[in-house]
Amino acid sequence: MAEPDPKPGPAPARLVTYDTHPDRYRHWKLAFDGDVATLAMDVDEDAGLRPGYKLKLNSYDLGVDIELHDAIQRIRFEHPQVRVVVMTSAKERVFCSGANIFMLGLSSHAWKVNFCKFTNETRNGIEDSSRHSGLKFVAACNGTTAGGGYELALACDEILLVDDRSSAVSLPEVPLLGVLPGTGGLTRITDKRRVRRDHADVFCTLVEGVRAPRAKAWRLVDDHAKPQQFGELVRRRAAALAATSDRPVGARGIALPPLARTIDDSGYRYPTVDVRVDRVARHATITVKAPDSDEPTGADAIVAKGAGWWPLAMARDLDDAILMLRTNELELGTWILRTEGDAMRVLTCDEALDRHAAHWFVRETTGMLRRTLARLDVTSRSLYALVEPGSCFAGTLAELAFAADRGYMLALPGEPARAPAITLSPANFGRYPMVNGRGRLAARFYDEEAPMAAAREAIGRPLDAGAAVALGLVTAAPDDLDWDEEVRIALEERASLSPDALTGMEANLRFGPGETMETRVFGRLSAWQNWIFIRPNATGETGALKVFGTGSKAKFNRERV
Repeated sequence: MAEPDPKPGPAPARLVTYDTHPDRYRHWKLAFDGDVATLAMDVDEDAGLRPGYKLKLNSYDLGVDIELHDAIQRIRFEHPQVRVVVMTSAKERVFCSGANIFMLGLSSHAWKVNFCKFTNETRNGIEDSSRHSGLKFVAACNGTTAGGGYELALACDEILLVDDRSSAVSLPEVPLLGVLPGTGGLTRITDKRRVRRDHADVFCTLVEGVRAPRAKAWRLVDDHAKPQQFGELVRRRAAALAATSDRPVGARGIALPPLARTIDDSGYRYPTVDVRVDRVARHATITVKAPDSDEPTGADAIVAKGAGWWPLAMARDLDDAILMLRTNELELGTWILRTEGDAMRVLTCDEALDRHAAHWFVRETTGMLRRTLARLDVTSRSLYALVEPGSCFAGTLAELAFAADRGYMLALPGEPARAPAITLSPANFGRYPMVNGRGRLAARFYDEEAPMAAAREAIGRPLDAGAAVALGLVTAAPDDLDWDEEVRIALEERASLSPDALTGMEANLRFGPGETMETRVFGRLSAWQNWIFIRPNATGETGALKVFGTGSKAKFNRERV
């Protein structure tokens, strides 16, 4: 076992934040026309998130995707009348040339990984909205569509390409950069678009890509038109998709105000989430708080409360905390998940989420919770849940305990009034599926009938440590004599292990058997893409990614490993 490094990592010099507003967008133009929203990419090449590169040809960095994520969130909540989002470009002859290569060449490995993960989660969110919320997406590729630009198009329901004899779709990472389109490109052309393997092999090794007629024949796009007819094609397909949506007509949107987040040397503070960092021990403690007063239960009252409704407020706070920690606190390898507050108030919110599940605002809030919990699942940190006196692991908040790699629950058999409890609700049986399509309890028990039936029988009943252990809901239940020491040892042992090895181990264990497009995407992102990114053929001094744009040719080690 390796010894822990005695020197704590420094606090990050410059925080990256993920909250923004259309008034501050530098890279996207958002417009509305009835039930259609248009998101036009117009990247300011001089507004990179970090210095040292220009975002030419609608290439993007993390800052561009932060704005995209914000825009889609606002369409979901603030513009419920929108049924279709048209993704296009405000620049001539280029839709998007993908992730900025010079940014990648200058970035640390960790930065590349977090960038790729957030980028793909944003695209997963597009698909999630189409699947669950009736919000459809059309990629109107009015110019060159390459690499990550084509991956953005692949996330949409339909891809339309202008047939101007020069515009093409391409995934040129293999021939151009010595890496692969592992942020969703390879997986979506096979799993989603069912592109034939031999066609895909040709496509992924062509720098110039494939133009409109052949792209349609190979299923790389859905349709194409000459420049004079392209606008009409986009309007026609947007109208057809809008007709399939059940998004409401005439509903008033819910404004998303700025997050009430404060930052200090010891962490981040939100109304519903508190994050405490310990850089010496290399862990962060995330405490999620139950509602501090009774929440509305009627649909009209829930809408009236808007973004202040606890399920949405908590989801927004927790989502931001996850992203802040991921990007800014790389050495905090273990996240301790805690809760506090009144379990009955959480369960009351769960009942309202069930009762009004078809209401557009409740549906979008459920989607936000689903995506936030899924973001936690794919985070490369060790997750430990601590169930202590005052905890509130009930219903939706119990999902945090089931997302954890281990759960420790304090046993106080002689003090029932002070003993912590876990309380299950119907929310724990499929409302918030992981990226593998399973609920966290179902994944925990591999869908085995007996433990799932026993857990269902316990819905609504506060479960003490003995009952939670018997049902398989926690890993261990030390008593108050052993609690502090056992938790301390568990955390110290985890901090002593190789972070790389833990990341691989956790990703394998969390999702178990069965694959979906999303697990394949994240598996390739975590393993293949990241391994290739740090190989000399990509990032060595003569690697393709390093010499790109210099006029020199990459020199490859020709061994196949």
